[in-house]
Amino acid sequence: MIENKKKPNPIDIHVGSRIRLRRTMLGMSQEKLGESLGITFQQIQKYEKGTNRVGASRLQNISNILTVPVSFFFEDAPGDQPSNATGMAEASSSNYVVDFLSSSEGLQLNRAFVKIGDAKVRRKIVDLVKALAAEADSE
Repeated sequence: MIENKKKPNPIDIHVGSRIRLRRTMLGMSQEKLGESLGITFQQIQKYEKGTNRVGASRLQNISNILTVPVSFFFEDAPGDQPSNATGMAEASSSNYVVDFLSSSEGLQLNRAFVKIGDAKVRRKIVDLVKALAAEADSE
């Protein structure tokens, strides 16, 4: 018996995972995103898994709803070659961000942090976290 299921394209999987990442960062449900686009949450699920390809106009609508540029969905895509050589520079921080936001604590921290309107308060929080991390390193 021949397997006739087509595997999703790695780019479609990546774009879908970036849609899911941004949607969860905003605390938005699949249902809410679907309503905003005039489609079902099941269709959003298929986009996020990469089983259905997101068309250009739909991706533009998604980027507007999720308040990110379309390019956000393609950052660190498979086969993506950086335009300038980075030599021994650190790998893109995007994977670290995805790992952080995939954790419950990271997601909660991000949601709370973006609600802080005062830039000085946000800066002080960053300084506090850096100080706590440095303290933990010295132990």
